[in-house]
This record gives sequence, structure tokens and C-alpha cells, in this order.
Amino acid sequence: MSENTSLELLKEWVQKQDHLPYDNIDDHLLSRFLHCSNNSIEQTKMTLEKFFTMRGDSQEFFQNRDPLLPSIQNIFKIIDIIPLPKTTPEGYKVFVYRLEDPNPDSFNHLDYVRTFFDIADTRIKTEKELPSGEVPIFDMTGFSLRHMTRLSLPSLRKQMQYVQEAHPVKLRQIHIINTLPILERVMMMFRPLMKKEVAQMLHFHIPNSTTLYDFIPKEILPNEYGGQAGTLKELKQIWVNKVISEREWLISNPWHADESKRAARRNNEDKVMEGSFRSLSID
Repeated sequence: MSENTSLELLKEWVQKQDHLPYDNIDDHLLSRFLHCSNNSIEQTKMTLEKFFTMRGDSQEFFQNRDPLLPSIQNIFKIIDIIPLPKTTPEGYKVFVYRLEDPNPDSFNHLDYVRTFFDIADTRIKTEKELPSGEVPIFDMTGFSLRHMTRLSLPSLRKQMQYVQEAHPVKLRQIHIINTLPILERVMMMFRPLMKKEVAQMLHFHIPNSTTLYDFIPKEILPNEYGGQAGTLKELKQIWVNKVISEREWLISNPWHADESKRAARRNNEDKVMEGSFRSLSID
């Protein structure tokens, strides 16, 4: 089946779902979901439903996320959430997550999640080339047990469920670099929130090791990691500017389900963000 035919079928289906924001769902968005669902119409429908429903159930993530708010500007200042400009030879998009300011008192978890969605939504809306996979790199430098005490478990559970079940990406690898002695305690919190398939993607790298380069070409990494992509500061500013350029659209919060218009009543199995995760295949 051609992509155009698939898109027409999806548009027809979306138009019949009164609770979905049909006027805010364009071909670009549908193409991304189709791509991330391996061109399966039924899987695309499932993921679209989860995407809009989970967001509707978690409005606290999408309110007060104006990128010019001091709370969001603070997250931009203290945390690096950076999509890198070049992909791996396999076509994987690589991200770096790092604390720029290690002071736990500066960290607000809900504001971090809002900022994550500002960047993620800007990517989804504007990214023209669809990567064949996603590879996040989490740098533990500066992370402490005090940061863990500032995590909101309900917000963490919601975010983890969203990124594993509804985020339109193909997760391929997860790298934890500059691992610390507290790693085991950190994973005690995160592993119960991770699907088995996701946990199997984890790779750990001790400080001063070069094992990350076995997976990610050194040259596409930021200068601070031995690469040639530019400095973290330069790369982050590019994305801060991109997010701010989408400010009005982000504030409008167009991507969420309206439960008051849902034709069929949701049963307990359809409710999201509550309790344990349901199993979905991850490519």
C-alpha cells in the first residue's frame, strides 16, 4: 500500500474520531506516526490514540510551558536536552541529556517535563527528515541522590509511559555515560517503570571510557565528548531558539483528546497513566 493511500485511510479514520483534534492533525504528523509504526495502519491508529489521550490526561505537562516563562528558561539554563545535528550511519537521531548546573535546589521535575515536551513537540512539528531510530545519551555527571528526592513519582510514571507507548519515535539504544556509584539506586527507581524491551536497550559506560564510540561515531558528538558537532552551549542555543520560534503554537496546546466528545465510553483498560504499563511492542 502506498504512503498516500495509507494517509488517506488514516485521515478518514481520524475524522470519524470526534475526540481527536482533526483540524490540528496534518499529513506531516500522520506520516511520522505511520513511519514509527512500520507502516502498519492499525498500529498507527493505536499509537495516535495513545498520543492524544495520554496528553489529554496529563494537562499539567502542557500548561505553563511558554518557553519564555522564567521556570522554563531556568530548565534551559541548568539542563542540556540537545538533539544532535547529524545522525549515525544507521540514520539514528542522537540526543544528549546532561546537568549543566548540578545543584539539586535548582531542579524542578515538572518544569523539566514541560521543557522536554516543548523540545519534543517542536521536533515532531518541524523535523522534515524522519530518522530510522532514536538514541538518547544520559550523562550522569553531577547527578546525586538529592536529585532523586526532587523527582515526582506520578509525573515520572506518566512521562515514562508516554515515551514508551505514545511518543512517535523508534527507540534503538539508551546510553548512560559517566556512571556513578549511585547508579544501582537510580535504576531501582527507573527499572519498574521500564518495559523489558526498553531495559534491554540500556548500555552503561564508566567515566573516561571510550566504549560509547563503539555505538556512536565520535565525530557526530559535541566537542565536550571528543566530537566535532559544536559545543553543548552552541547546540543548546540552536534548540532554545527553535522552541521559542514555536512559542505561540506551543502555548495553544493543540494536540490532546477531548474526552467530552468521545463517542464510546473508555473502559478501565483504556485508561492511561494509571498503575502498571500495558505491553506494546517497541520496534
